[in-house]
Amino acid sequence: MSRIRVVRLVFAALMLGAFSLPAAAEAVYNRGNSADPESLDPHKTSTIYEAHILRDLFEGLVMQDATSDIYPGAAESWTLSPDGTVYTFKLRPDAVWSNGDPVTAEDFVYSFRRLEEPATGAEYASMLYVIKNGEEVNTGKAKPEELGVRAVDPKTLEITLKAPTPYFLEMLTHQSAYPVHRASIEALGADWIKPGKLVSNGAFTLAEFIPNDHIKVVKNPKFHAAGEVKLDAVNYIPTEDRSTAIKRFEAGELDSNDDLPTEQLADLKAKFGDQVKIGPYLGTYYYAVKTDKAPWTDPKLRRAVSMLIDRDFLAEKVWQNSMLPAYSMVPPGIEGYTPAEADYAQMSQFDREDEAKKILADVGYGPDKPLKLEIRYNTSENHKNTAVAIQEQLKPFGIEVSLINTDTKTHYGHLEQKGDYDYARAGWIADYKDPETFLGISRKASGNNYSNFSNPAFEAKMDEAAAVGGDAKARMAKLAEAEKVLVDDLGNMPLLFYSYHAIVSPKLKGWKENVMDVHPSRFISK
Repeated sequence: MSRIRVVRLVFAALMLGAFSLPAAAEAVYNRGNSADPESLDPHKTSTIYEAHILRDLFEGLVMQDATSDIYPGAAESWTLSPDGTVYTFKLRPDAVWSNGDPVTAEDFVYSFRRLEEPATGAEYASMLYVIKNGEEVNTGKAKPEELGVRAVDPKTLEITLKAPTPYFLEMLTHQSAYPVHRASIEALGADWIKPGKLVSNGAFTLAEFIPNDHIKVVKNPKFHAAGEVKLDAVNYIPTEDRSTAIKRFEAGELDSNDDLPTEQLADLKAKFGDQVKIGPYLGTYYYAVKTDKAPWTDPKLRRAVSMLIDRDFLAEKVWQNSMLPAYSMVPPGIEGYTPAEADYAQMSQFDREDEAKKILADVGYGPDKPLKLEIRYNTSENHKNTAVAIQEQLKPFGIEVSLINTDTKTHYGHLEQKGDYDYARAGWIADYKDPETFLGISRKASGNNYSNFSNPAFEAKMDEAAAVGGDAKARMAKLAEAEKVLVDDLGNMPLLFYSYHAIVSPKLKGWKENVMDVHPSRFISK
């Protein structure tokens, strides 16, 4: 055989090998998410479980990066008027929907109007009352066309606020401010959010949704920054049973999980080392109190129950020091703000119990007339252990506590629909780094006011804070006055301040710890 023929055969073999090499494996992130979403409609969601998914599917005017700082999203730039009330956003020229339609200013006009329209029933409608005529539209006193949002041209959006709002840009990172695709909604109605039909503008698109199993999102090739997205797909896997989630993580079935069974914390740290992530988190774990239902209409009775709960025990024993005792709704860590604590925060637990016993006797409860109290909580070993501990703490004082557990979707659905209950477990994670996000949920108009709390003094103080304008110090002082009214009247009962506690495989790159516990899949690789 000639040398030339040998060379040709070798070359042919090499070429054949080159074309028969196996394709590169897909980069798939199996992401544990504490619960299934109630909805994937950005205007009809309220939980962080939904926010994680929607942050991948949609892109607002501005977004949060891997460290929770804001960066340009669908808008490439913006300006603010000298009086601090008019924002003008320039949209990216290359921003398109997943079906190829351009993302326009009119899309945002439609979306903001839809959020505020009463028929939508958006829980977060009140958050954007800072926009001119937002409250008026949401309460039926003005037409949607009167909302302070307009398209100057296809790629220029103007938003007019009632007053200067220093946290407005951060507010726009929330899912309720994401745009939705009008043509899909008008053509498909409620079915627009189903796999194969959902048109979105984010880094990923919806491929599958199998309840109680997984939600699969896949890389969106039409996303303006698709070249920067390293993952091909993300599987969101509901993990209400935290112990099972750890077993799945250990087996390699999960690359991360956003919560841990805290009773196992010491063992988990010993076993997984720095894969266990714990750090400060802007969030408050609280019990909503049905303030418009007897006997909880009596603030003295609400105070007695609150004083009998040993928060130090909950933090140290139940949560293994992964949480902090809370006596205010606003957690520490917001620059320029000092939370207003309940006046019994500095009392010893013994002194609190003595005062609480007197209150119970004064309002007619005791051994001959026990106080009955129902606590509802959503599925999680951590929430169950907290409720059981409180049940045991209240028992010696003649308070008979019964417990009701439901899955997360049912639990929050019950609260959102103003269902009957006494006390109910809830948590609030900052939507933006400002006290208003923790206080606004107790306003009468808020869709997240599960307690049906209504206090004119609190409302007045919140209005005064909103009217302060650009004086940040004066505004923070007014918000603290509002919080003092709230904690004294116990519109909600703060119990603990969150730390995030997650478990993350070293296979993941780009998962960064931050006080908002925000981890967009766009910035993660595997």
